[in-house]
Amino acid sequence: MPFTPKRFSSASAANLTADKVLENPQWPDSVPFREEDFQRYDPSSDKLFYDSPRFVTHIDDAAIGALTKYYGEAFPAAGKKDVAILDLCSSWISHYPKGYTAGRIAGLGMNEDELKRNSVLTEWVVKDLNEDPKLPYEDNSFDVITNAVSVDYLAKPMEVFKEMHRVLKPGGQAIMSFSNRCFPTKAIAIWTATGDQDHVWIVGAYYHYSVPGGWTEPAAKDISPSPALGGYFGKTDPMYVVYAKKQEPQQA
Repeated sequence: MPFTPKRFSSASAANLTADKVLENPQWPDSVPFREEDFQRYDPSSDKLFYDSPRFVTHIDDAAIGALTKYYGEAFPAAGKKDVAILDLCSSWISHYPKGYTAGRIAGLGMNEDELKRNSVLTEWVVKDLNEDPKLPYEDNSFDVITNAVSVDYLAKPMEVFKEMHRVLKPGGQAIMSFSNRCFPTKAIAIWTATGDQDHVWIVGAYYHYSVPGGWTEPAAKDISPSPALGGYFGKTDPMYVVYAKKQEPQQA
């Protein structure tokens, strides 16, 4: 049965831009996901799938440029030694602004050879989050967490988002970005059965339900180079970000 989120009161997904989907998400009272939503066509270990390095980009140059520009606007100023960033599901390139540096830029990914080649990282670790979603970092460690075109592969997204919340500093931001490309046999069922606006709602729901009250309300932005022409049959890939911050502790 296809997933049909109760997002809209009167407008259909086709009538809403991605930017608007999370303005009135109408979250159900209980978690709207089912176990089968996170199953995949290929349930074999991801360690096998990612055993060989892939030194390719999974979105086109225009979409990469749009994401890099967004990071440049969202990141703390470059060169600050007290800033720490985590690139989750990282690979051989992170699409960060050229020359961007921080005191700590950690990468967590699936392939050692890819991570070794990523020149922006100051440290890296190989780990399969679908096997164990626990992040190997201390509480309140990072100012920013990024995840580029990989949120659709998370088979335990609620647990991963809880972990992201744990390792972020209060006020720290998590930025999930995605397009409409994926390895369909490894993407979760709920992703392959739905469209772009649904994906925005789904990622927003991960924030909302993973740590109730622990995140600011998630927001979305369509950063596609040409939203009207994006996708497989257009001139550029579409590109979206869904982001939220770890709530600051309330003053007594």
